[in-house]
Amino acid sequence: MNIPKDPIMLMSFLNTQLRDNYSSLTELTKSCGISETDILEKLSGAGFYYDKETNQIKRKA
Repeated sequence: MNIPKDPIMLMSFLNTQLRDNYSSLTELTKSCGISETDILEKLSGAGFYYDKETNQIKRKA
């Protein structure tokens, strides 16, 4: 799967996928064959994190 490289677009893409198709980030990354660690590092570097409770990527406070 081709995912966006821009962190804002990536966050939006992931949230849409999480809302519509996947119950967790782990499920999404495994299904797409991408590294969850790489995704989390890229998001963290842009000020985002994955909230397991809401199954969403959010901006750090």
